[in-house]
Amino acid sequence: MFTPWLILLAAYLMGSFPTALIVSRQVAGVDIRQTGDANMGARNAAHVLGFKYGLLIAILDISKGALAVMLADAFSLSLAWKIGAACCSLLGHDFPIFAGFQGGQGLATLTGNLLAFAPLETLIGLSVYGLLYAVVRSSNIAAASAMGLQVVLMILWAEAWPVIAYAVLANLSIPLKMRLDQPRRERLRHV
Repeated sequence: MFTPWLILLAAYLMGSFPTALIVSRQVAGVDIRQTGDANMGARNAAHVLGFKYGLLIAILDISKGALAVMLADAFSLSLAWKIGAACCSLLGHDFPIFAGFQGGQGLATLTGNLLAFAPLETLIGLSVYGLLYAVVRSSNIAAASAMGLQVVLMILWAEAWPVIAYAVLANLSIPLKMRLDQPRRERLRHV
Protein backbone atom coordinates (compact mmCIF):
# COMPACT_ATOMS: atom_id res chain seq x y z
CA MET A 1 0.00 0.00 0.00
CA PHE A 2 3.03 2.28 0.36
CA THR A 3 3.88 2.00 -3.34
CA PRO A 4 1.29 4.52 -4.63
CA TRP A 5 2.40 7.09 -2.06
CA LEU A 6 6.06 6.54 -2.94
CA ILE A 7 5.18 7.02 -6.61
CA LEU A 8 3.50 10.34 -5.78
CA LEU A 9 6.57 11.42 -3.82
CA ALA A 10 8.85 10.37 -6.69
CA ALA A 11 6.64 12.27 -9.15
CA TYR A 12 6.86 15.42 -7.01
CA LEU A 13 10.64 15.08 -6.75
CA MET A 14 10.94 14.56 -10.52
CA GLY A 15 8.85 17.65 -11.10
CA SER A 16 11.01 19.54 -8.61
CA PHE A 17 14.17 19.02 -10.65
CA PRO A 18 14.86 22.66 -11.65
CA THR A 19 16.07 22.16 -15.22
CA ALA A 20 15.92 25.83 -16.26
CA LEU A 21 17.72 26.94 -13.11
CA ILE A 22 20.51 24.38 -13.50
CA VAL A 23 20.99 25.05 -17.22
CA SER A 24 20.95 28.85 -16.76
CA ARG A 25 23.57 28.64 -14.02
CA GLN A 26 25.78 26.31 -16.06
CA VAL A 27 25.46 28.17 -19.36
CA ALA A 28 25.32 31.82 -18.32
CA GLY A 29 26.03 31.90 -14.58
CA VAL A 30 22.62 33.43 -13.88
CA ASP A 31 19.54 32.48 -11.90
CA ILE A 32 16.80 32.31 -14.54
CA ARG A 33 14.32 33.50 -11.88
CA GLN A 34 16.21 36.79 -11.66
CA THR A 35 16.32 37.64 -15.36
CA GLY A 36 14.03 37.94 -18.37
CA ASP A 37 10.42 37.52 -17.27
CA ALA A 38 11.67 35.78 -14.08
CA ASN A 39 9.89 32.52 -14.91
CA MET A 40 11.78 29.29 -14.40
CA GLY A 41 10.68 27.72 -17.65
CA ALA A 42 11.58 26.98 -21.24
CA ARG A 43 10.12 30.15 -22.75
CA ASN A 44 12.11 32.48 -20.50
CA ALA A 45 15.21 30.33 -20.99
CA ALA A 46 14.84 30.64 -24.77
CA HIS A 47 14.67 34.43 -24.43
CA VAL A 48 17.59 34.66 -22.02
CA LEU A 49 19.86 31.79 -23.12
CA GLY A 50 18.81 31.24 -26.73
CA PHE A 51 16.53 28.87 -28.63
CA LYS A 52 18.83 25.84 -28.28
CA TYR A 53 18.75 25.95 -24.47
CA GLY A 54 15.06 26.80 -24.36
CA LEU A 55 14.35 23.72 -26.46
CA LEU A 56 16.57 21.56 -24.26
CA ILE A 57 14.74 22.73 -21.14
CA ALA A 58 11.34 22.19 -22.80
CA ILE A 59 12.30 18.61 -23.70
CA LEU A 60 13.57 17.90 -20.19
CA ASP A 61 10.46 19.43 -18.55
CA ILE A 62 8.14 17.52 -20.91
CA SER A 63 10.08 14.35 -20.07
CA LYS A 64 9.70 14.73 -16.33
CA GLY A 65 5.94 15.16 -16.72
CA ALA A 66 5.64 12.09 -18.94
CA LEU A 67 7.95 10.00 -16.76
CA ALA A 68 5.83 10.66 -13.66
CA VAL A 69 2.75 9.17 -15.34
CA MET A 70 4.77 6.34 -16.91
CA LEU A 71 6.22 5.43 -13.50
CA ALA A 72 2.71 5.09 -12.06
CA ASP A 73 1.75 3.02 -15.10
CA ALA A 74 4.82 0.78 -14.67
CA PHE A 75 3.53 -0.13 -11.21
CA SER A 76 0.05 -0.83 -12.65
CA LEU A 77 -1.54 1.88 -10.55
CA SER A 78 -5.12 2.93 -11.22
CA LEU A 79 -6.02 5.92 -13.37
CA ALA A 80 -6.66 7.97 -10.23
CA TRP A 81 -3.09 7.32 -9.00
CA LYS A 82 -1.69 8.12 -12.45
CA ILE A 83 -3.52 11.44 -12.41
CA GLY A 84 -2.21 11.95 -8.88
CA ALA A 85 1.35 11.36 -10.16
CA ALA A 86 0.75 13.85 -12.97
CA CYS A 87 -0.54 16.41 -10.49
CA CYS A 88 2.44 15.86 -8.17
CA SER A 89 4.94 16.34 -11.00
CA LEU A 90 3.18 19.56 -11.97
CA LEU A 91 3.18 20.75 -8.35
CA GLY A 92 6.87 19.85 -8.15
CA HIS A 93 7.64 21.95 -11.21
CA ASP A 94 5.57 24.88 -9.96
CA PHE A 95 6.79 24.65 -6.35
CA PRO A 96 10.13 22.79 -6.44
CA ILE A 97 11.69 21.77 -3.17
CA PHE A 98 15.13 22.01 -4.83
CA ALA A 99 14.65 25.68 -5.80
CA GLY A 100 13.07 27.25 -2.75
CA PHE A 101 9.53 26.51 -3.99
CA GLN A 102 9.92 29.16 -6.72
CA GLY A 103 9.27 27.26 -9.94
CA GLY A 104 7.84 27.69 -13.38
CA GLN A 105 4.28 27.76 -14.61
CA GLY A 106 4.17 24.15 -15.70
CA LEU A 107 3.22 24.24 -19.37
CA ALA A 108 5.97 21.85 -20.50
CA THR A 109 5.50 19.51 -17.54
CA LEU A 110 1.75 19.44 -18.16
CA THR A 111 2.45 18.70 -21.82
CA GLY A 112 4.50 15.71 -20.70
CA ASN A 113 1.68 14.54 -18.43
CA LEU A 114 -0.78 14.72 -21.29
CA LEU A 115 1.65 13.11 -23.72
CA ALA A 116 1.58 10.04 -21.46
CA PHE A 117 -2.23 10.03 -21.24
CA ALA A 118 -3.22 11.13 -24.76
CA PRO A 119 -0.21 10.98 -27.09
CA LEU A 120 -1.92 11.69 -30.42
CA GLU A 121 -3.93 14.64 -29.11
CA THR A 122 -0.81 16.04 -27.44
CA LEU A 123 1.34 15.68 -30.55
CA ILE A 124 -1.33 17.50 -32.56
CA GLY A 125 -1.43 20.17 -29.85
CA LEU A 126 2.36 20.56 -29.99
CA SER A 127 2.21 20.91 -33.78
CA VAL A 128 -0.51 23.56 -33.54
CA TYR A 129 1.52 25.37 -30.88
CA GLY A 130 4.57 25.42 -33.16
CA LEU A 131 2.62 26.66 -36.17
CA LEU A 132 0.74 29.33 -34.24
CA TYR A 133 3.86 30.53 -32.49
CA ALA A 134 5.60 30.89 -35.85
CA VAL A 135 2.73 33.07 -37.06
CA VAL A 136 1.72 35.16 -34.04
CA ARG A 137 5.03 35.09 -32.07
CA SER A 138 3.10 34.84 -28.80
CA SER A 139 3.66 31.78 -26.66
CA ASN A 140 0.58 32.54 -24.52
CA ILE A 141 -1.78 32.70 -27.50
CA ALA A 142 -0.22 29.65 -29.15
CA ALA A 143 -0.30 27.62 -25.93
CA ALA A 144 -3.88 28.53 -25.02
CA SER A 145 -5.10 27.71 -28.54
CA ALA A 146 -3.17 24.44 -28.73
CA MET A 147 -4.25 23.27 -25.29
CA GLY A 148 -7.85 24.20 -26.03
CA LEU A 149 -7.75 22.16 -29.24
CA GLN A 150 -6.10 19.32 -27.39
CA VAL A 151 -8.93 19.16 -24.84
CA VAL A 152 -11.54 19.25 -27.63
CA LEU A 153 -9.77 16.36 -29.36
CA MET A 154 -9.63 14.44 -26.10
CA ILE A 155 -13.39 14.83 -25.77
CA LEU A 156 -14.09 13.93 -29.41
CA TRP A 157 -11.81 10.89 -29.27
CA ALA A 158 -13.34 9.68 -26.00
CA GLU A 159 -10.41 9.92 -23.62
CA ALA A 160 -11.27 9.07 -20.03
CA TRP A 161 -13.23 11.88 -18.36
CA PRO A 162 -10.90 12.09 -15.36
CA VAL A 163 -7.98 12.73 -17.75
CA ILE A 164 -9.98 15.42 -19.56
CA ALA A 165 -10.90 17.01 -16.21
CA TYR A 166 -7.23 16.99 -15.19
CA ALA A 167 -6.25 18.57 -18.52
CA VAL A 168 -8.79 21.36 -18.09
CA LEU A 169 -7.99 22.06 -14.43
CA ALA A 170 -4.23 21.87 -14.93
CA ASN A 171 -4.45 24.25 -17.90
CA LEU A 172 -6.42 26.67 -15.73
CA SER A 173 -3.69 26.47 -13.10
CA ILE A 174 -1.17 28.08 -15.48
CA PRO A 175 -2.66 31.60 -15.43
CA LEU A 176 -3.23 31.21 -11.70
CA LYS A 177 0.47 30.42 -11.23
CA MET A 178 1.35 33.43 -13.39
CA ARG A 179 -0.78 35.58 -11.10
CA LEU A 180 0.79 34.04 -7.99
CA ASP A 181 4.29 34.83 -9.34
CA GLN A 182 3.39 38.41 -10.25
CA PRO A 183 4.52 40.05 -6.96
CA ARG A 184 7.97 38.42 -7.26
CA ARG A 185 8.25 39.61 -10.85
CA GLU A 186 7.20 43.12 -9.89
CA ARG A 187 9.88 43.24 -7.18
CA LEU A 188 12.50 42.28 -9.78
CA ARG A 189 11.41 45.07 -12.10
CA HIS A 190 11.97 47.65 -9.39
CA VAL A 191 15.44 46.40 -8.40
